[in-house]
Amino acid sequence: MLLLLDIDGVMVPAKSWSAPPILEDGFAMFNSKSVQALNEIICESNADILLTTSHKSRFSLKQWAVIFRNRGIAINNIDKLPHNRRHLSRLEEITNWYTSKGHIDNFVIIDDDKSLNGLSSYLKTRLVLTKPLIGLTSSHVQDALRILNTPLELVGEKRG
Repeated sequence: MLLLLDIDGVMVPAKSWSAPPILEDGFAMFNSKSVQALNEIICESNADILLTTSHKSRFSLKQWAVIFRNRGIAINNIDKLPHNRRHLSRLEEITNWYTSKGHIDNFVIIDDDKSLNGLSSYLKTRLVLTKPLIGLTSSHVQDALRILNTPLELVGEKRG
């Protein structure tokens, strides 16, 4: 199982009027409710993390693992989308990732980017959309787990 995870607006509420504290590892503090929700999803699903955030290239995978550990998140494995050298939209990055992976269906996309409503109908069934000012909450946990545990034949359109 795989969590395609954004950070801003998911783990760090996007409040333009106040910057989040930066911790010693050089990255913003995560919202405690978002940490609790993410830990619950990981604990229940044993999912790995694939970072989709625009920050993904700022740190190595080892540094990202430390960032998550420093914030109390027990990750299994972590990876990230390739560096976005072509300045693709998040929708394009996720669509390209899915197309390049061939047959992968046990994943959930957790993001606050409303443009992801334009994903193909199949990919949109894998989306949990957060509110940027609030981030990931306990109300999103069951949605994410339902998506991860939905048998493929019940999802409907398989590709597209």
